[in-house]
Parts: sequence; structure tokens; C-alpha cells
Amino acid sequence: MEEGINAIKDLDVEEREEVFVNIARALESTARDAFIEGHRHFAAISTNMAEAIRVNADELARDDLRNAERVLQQATAMIAQFKAVHPYPMVSMAVH
Repeated sequence: MEEGINAIKDLDVEEREEVFVNIARALESTARDAFIEGHRHFAAISTNMAEAIRVNADELARDDLRNAERVLQQATAMIAQFKAVHPYPMVSMAVH
């Protein structure tokens, strides 16, 4: 993933925007898994970060690439942190 972050400079604006939308989707998926497993605080942070990235994807793709790289690094760190603590996804997502 680190290679993908460094390669963002080589992408055009539309491709960068697509990268941000995809990372927002990944954060939302991680937030959903965290919520199901009972980590509501982590789920809220991931959801908020995903919303912020999705809303600002256009500006992030067009403006300062240094800040865009930081946002991507923070988002991937959030996802990696959750996957490190919870390496095995839940089989059932039934919430009672």
C-alpha cells in the first residue's frame, strides 16, 4: 500500500479522486466490521474519516499532493491498525 501512496504523484486528477473514493469505501467497511465487533469508538472515527475523505475527494485530488499523501497515509494506518488487531474477519454479521 505504501507504494500506492507514493505513486499518487504519477496519477491524473480523476485517478487520484478514484483512489480517495476507494480508500473511503475501505474505511467504511472497516468501520462496519469494528461496529459489529463492539468497537464503537473506532467505528465512529473510521466513519467520520471516510465521510471527510469522500466529501473532499475532489479538493484532495486537485490541491496540494503533500497533504493528500498524508490523508492517504492516515487512512491506511487506520485500516492497518484494525486489521492488525483483528486479522480474521467475522463470518456472520448478524447483530441481535
